[in-house]
Amino acid sequence: MSSSKTEGRVLLPPNVNPVRYDLKFTPDFDNFTFAGEAVVEVTTASDVGNEIQMHAKELGFAKASYVVQGGDGDEKAAEAEEIRVNLKATTVTFVFGSALPADATLLLTVQYSGFLNNQMAGFYRSSYTNIRGETKIMASTQFESLDARRAFPCWDEPARKAVFRVTLVVPKFMDAFSNMPELSNKTLAGGKKKELTYLDTPIMSTYLLAFCVGEFDYVQAQTNHGVLVRVYTPPGKSESGLFALDCATKSLDAYDDFFGIPYPLPKLDMVAIPEFAMGAMENWGLVTYREVDLLIDPTKASTNQKQRVCTVVTHELAHQWFGNLVTMTWWDDLWLNEGFASWAENWAADVIFPTWSMWDQFTTGHLSHAMRLDGLKSSHPIQVPIHHAEEVEEVFDAISYCKGGSVVKMARAVLGMKAFQNGLGAYMKKHAYGNTETYDLWKAWEESSGMPVQEMMASWTTQMGFPLVTVTGEKWEDTAVTLTLEQEWFLSDGSALSEEEKAKKWCIPLLTCTAEGTQQDMIFMREKTATVTIPLSSKDGWVKLNAGQDVPMRVKLTSEMIDRLGAGIKSKILPPADRAALLMDSYALVKAGKMKPESLIKLLSNYTDEDSYISWESIASVIGGLHTVLLDDEGMNDNFHSFAKKIVIGLYEKVGWEATPTDGHLGVLLRGMFNQLIIFIVSICEDIRLTAAAILSSSVIANIHLGMLIGLLSTFCYDDKAVASEASRRFALFQQDHADMKSLPGDMRSSVFKIVLKNGGEQDYQEVKAYFDQSTDNAERKHVLGSLGHASDPKLKLKTMEWAVSGEIKLQDFFYPMGSVRSSSREGRDIAWNFFKANFKHISSMIGTASPSLMDAVIISCGGGICSHEKADEFEEFFKVNPLPRSARKITQTIEGMRANAKFLTLLQSSELADPQFWSSL
Repeated sequence: MSSSKTEGRVLLPPNVNPVRYDLKFTPDFDNFTFAGEAVVEVTTASDVGNEIQMHAKELGFAKASYVVQGGDGDEKAAEAEEIRVNLKATTVTFVFGSALPADATLLLTVQYSGFLNNQMAGFYRSSYTNIRGETKIMASTQFESLDARRAFPCWDEPARKAVFRVTLVVPKFMDAFSNMPELSNKTLAGGKKKELTYLDTPIMSTYLLAFCVGEFDYVQAQTNHGVLVRVYTPPGKSESGLFALDCATKSLDAYDDFFGIPYPLPKLDMVAIPEFAMGAMENWGLVTYREVDLLIDPTKASTNQKQRVCTVVTHELAHQWFGNLVTMTWWDDLWLNEGFASWAENWAADVIFPTWSMWDQFTTGHLSHAMRLDGLKSSHPIQVPIHHAEEVEEVFDAISYCKGGSVVKMARAVLGMKAFQNGLGAYMKKHAYGNTETYDLWKAWEESSGMPVQEMMASWTTQMGFPLVTVTGEKWEDTAVTLTLEQEWFLSDGSALSEEEKAKKWCIPLLTCTAEGTQQDMIFMREKTATVTIPLSSKDGWVKLNAGQDVPMRVKLTSEMIDRLGAGIKSKILPPADRAALLMDSYALVKAGKMKPESLIKLLSNYTDEDSYISWESIASVIGGLHTVLLDDEGMNDNFHSFAKKIVIGLYEKVGWEATPTDGHLGVLLRGMFNQLIIFIVSICEDIRLTAAAILSSSVIANIHLGMLIGLLSTFCYDDKAVASEASRRFALFQQDHADMKSLPGDMRSSVFKIVLKNGGEQDYQEVKAYFDQSTDNAERKHVLGSLGHASDPKLKLKTMEWAVSGEIKLQDFFYPMGSVRSSSREGRDIAWNFFKANFKHISSMIGTASPSLMDAVIISCGGGICSHEKADEFEEFFKVNPLPRSARKITQTIEGMRANAKFLTLLQSSELADPQFWSSL
């Protein structure tokens, strides 16, 4: 590792290193504490002093001592004379009376205690209601990134790998498990407790250790390759784990074959945790999940939820190789874990469910999220310098996950699957159980392909942002077209670039397609300009740059190219992902001031016969984005609303409310997009991060058409008499029988709730809210959390905000109602933001020391989507007075987004869109 990369990193001293941890935990569920004992085998360097420094947080220490391993056995343990705890650095230093033996192996024993906190970090507790209505407590762990130190003193750095043996002393009636299978199980004196010891883990990083204690049911199956897989559920809900179990067994086998390395552990457990800050955590052999991301009610689950569960499972199981078997050396290469897993989740889901069109969905999902964030000046490179480990919490975002996954997808397109796969297999074999840097992956791919991977990929991972490729010249002939191209850094608000910024460039693979398909020839655009010639089959032929959207870039076409592409759009010869990308690029160009708004609207009107879910995702994204900005201009918004309503009603007339046997996965998703879109519109200008993994979920394609449609209806057509009447009818039937999935399928439930709330009053509000308490399924409860704020009465919106912070909603979910208020209307935005300001101290105390992603989500839920320079100034000033260092990057990005929206609104107001006659001419 180069000294330049490590310079400035805050690391523990290198003179003592862990080899093995023997850990014993005795949780006390009455007092929410635990007793701990750590026996750590360490090696010392030649220059060791008289101190051992380790990471520790919120732990109390009783004593520490060591003995030299390999001695005569009569040696007396050396006791620590002083124990220094540094709260700011989260370290503990054990000071001994004399120097430690140099170049020796020691056994360090530490007696300590800790808290079973309620912050969803470290070794923590969760509460839940069992099938008998009783409140129960369980305990589980969440150690990534820096919270293993909350459970035991350790070297909490990814490169300080060691072997772990865990022992748990728990009440006899409880179940308990860890990364590895049980080694022993014995009942202790008195018969009320048992002691469970687990087999040694492979050598691994501290953040991958895990254990759970509670009451569970489970379902199990064996993969074709012989690995036992279990899904642990709350008692009485084992059937809800069957879908995830099927996805897990199939994806483990698929990854075995893909990497050429068998899953290296004897078992895989997946556990639903009642309170969980992220979407899931890839602990080796014991993957933990938020309940809604693992468990599916077989009678109520929406298509969207099935796809979400599948992709979360495939994401986490990809980590069993990429992240667990081979781990990044330091947090600045976090993307090696998350970027690859974001690619692999789609690959494995596509293997398991080939009709879901996962790679088309990637364009409107992962790629779209990445480019929305990476178009800001407050973005960051994929490989972001991390000095203090705490800084990594700010980069678990759409750059590490989605842009990381996008550049992996680009590499696969350029290298071809064979070289791509061979390189990954060689990389895994060479670095198994070790640590790597990004360069190691580039080197493996260069050796497998013979291509300049380092040159190409470095420009995408070490610098922030992505390019705009503009067609500056064109020469059309009967059999070919020659295009002149120019690249520059793309900024979403169209800010002027400095001379230094203008010099930025990327090594861009130029991939093209025509009516005959994707062209096999590919060139690299290494300089600011390039010329490319593409063969055509006729003089009226068309060409699409960035075929398949394999490269994370924007493209500005000439008017001639757009006109010619019209034939490909209308005939649908142009693939769905490319049709979708054409719209998304055009919207981004309009927002940046590089394309006239009226050109976008006219282009949008050409999609009236569109029936692809993928294309409709982009249509929904565009009209949702315009809707958010135009809320601040009543006149333009009314005209746009009428235009959008025509488009949506057109789809409504084709798709309707009822599912059909021919829908298929994407068909259901299109109908459900009206549900999908509603949620998407909630965050159209800003991302709400739970786990990267929560934001990126798409629906299952068959019900997609249904959910998308009803979601659009709830935004643009909720006041249509026929729509409102049908929603009311279905809601009434659902109220009579909550098991009636025919009248109100899961894919449209949130959207119907919103339509009813927007047209109703106090009684409707209370009926929707009551479903939260009546349901025992968290996925069903989320329908209420995400819709309640859409009540039309401002008093009910405020009541929703108050409910969010009342303590009745779990900490992991309390920001959802806030987001529903903010996204409901312009008035809702003001109510949400003013409530946040007035209740800032209370909200901060609720979150406490839990993951900063929760505060990030609250900030977006209450402040996202604002389109005013004045409000941006107010937002900025508020956080100067009330600083949140752990959310600083998210605050900066939110402010930049507000200013970009305000600038966009001004641009729209000065365009033809401000003229009512423009709209009447469409």
